[in-house]
Amino acid sequence: MTDITMKEYIDEAEKDLLHTYNRFQIVLDKGEGVHLYDLDGKEYLDFVAGIAVFALGYGNKEYNDTLKGQIDKLIHTSNYYYNVPAVEAARALKKFSGMDRVFFTNSGAEAIEGALKTARKYAFLKDGKTDHEIIAMNHSFHGRTMGALSVTGNPHYREAFEPGIGNIKFADYNDLDSVKALVNDKTCAILLETVQGEGGLTPATEEFIKGIRTICDEKDILMILDEIQCGMGRTGYPFAFMKYGIKPDVLTTAKALGCGVPIGAFCMTEKVGQASLVAGDHGTTYGGNPLCCAAAAKVLEIMERDNIPAKAAVAGEYLWEKLEEVKAEFPEIKEHRGTGLMQGLVFDKPVNPIINKALEKGLILINAGSDIIRFVPPLVITKDDIDRMVTILVSAIRENK
Repeated sequence: MTDITMKEYIDEAEKDLLHTYNRFQIVLDKGEGVHLYDLDGKEYLDFVAGIAVFALGYGNKEYNDTLKGQIDKLIHTSNYYYNVPAVEAARALKKFSGMDRVFFTNSGAEAIEGALKTARKYAFLKDGKTDHEIIAMNHSFHGRTMGALSVTGNPHYREAFEPGIGNIKFADYNDLDSVKALVNDKTCAILLETVQGEGGLTPATEEFIKGIRTICDEKDILMILDEIQCGMGRTGYPFAFMKYGIKPDVLTTAKALGCGVPIGAFCMTEKVGQASLVAGDHGTTYGGNPLCCAAAAKVLEIMERDNIPAKAAVAGEYLWEKLEEVKAEFPEIKEHRGTGLMQGLVFDKPVNPIINKALEKGLILINAGSDIIRFVPPLVITKDDIDRMVTILVSAIRENK
């Protein structure tokens, strides 16, 4: 509790912070398990998890103790030196993902930037040219930095900031023919989310993702999979691509990798690692620092030891069943999409009024586009939590008829 009211904090924030977010009118103060609490002590069931970040829930003692111990030991050194947590995190991420080489970043967008540079350097070393093209997907989202924005398949996000990095073409997700139509001798990479997040909670079809893998193999093009949101156990697999029995050349991850601490990574096969970026090609001041890597190493340890992906798969099946029941009750719900603990309900109208009503009732939800409610809770969510969420959701929908 505090002597300053939530409204006073909100008013102060609006004076001091750049208004690039339309924030909900609450000030969150603390978290415990799968619940958050505002400054007034009101409890909220969290089905957002910091946008698919807090996979282990709030207040995990093992995770918190690791961070506290590393803070007292060493927080930052720079990449001119080795540090133990970075080595441990890289080794654990390689095992969890099946990839061979790791570069740690501060965010998902930075991981995308590194993946794009990897693809262009890989192609440059083959032919010495700088006119290579990257194929990305319509309705995709990869981040807000200029490179990531350039491959985000939503013109609304890009229009005020054009021109982007150039030589980007957009195909239709789950339409292999639209990809094939764009491939030429200049194509150096095909980039896609294994499950589209902002674009509508849509998983790749097996035909589509395997077809892209085949194209890339035949033409020595890099297949880049963005698993910043759908990776780290959320779909019931360590990474979503594992469901299809394929492997990317480059993989991006972030969000749940640090469970709240800002860290991302782009990973690659040994073949790509030996034929792309070298000393001087890429760098970061904070990326790979001991504090963030200690967090990632502990997250990966817990994920594997406690079999978190398998538990997420079970919870995801139950969430699917319950949301199917909700869909059957309300004709305004047109579609139910997703997989694991990454699902969405598509409405025939804007969903913000429903989300706001749910917030009043103690449930935190977010949208994915104007007409989709997205469900990306902590991976430690229980059936009882899902039941409670559905009760509040149904009440909120009924009150917004």
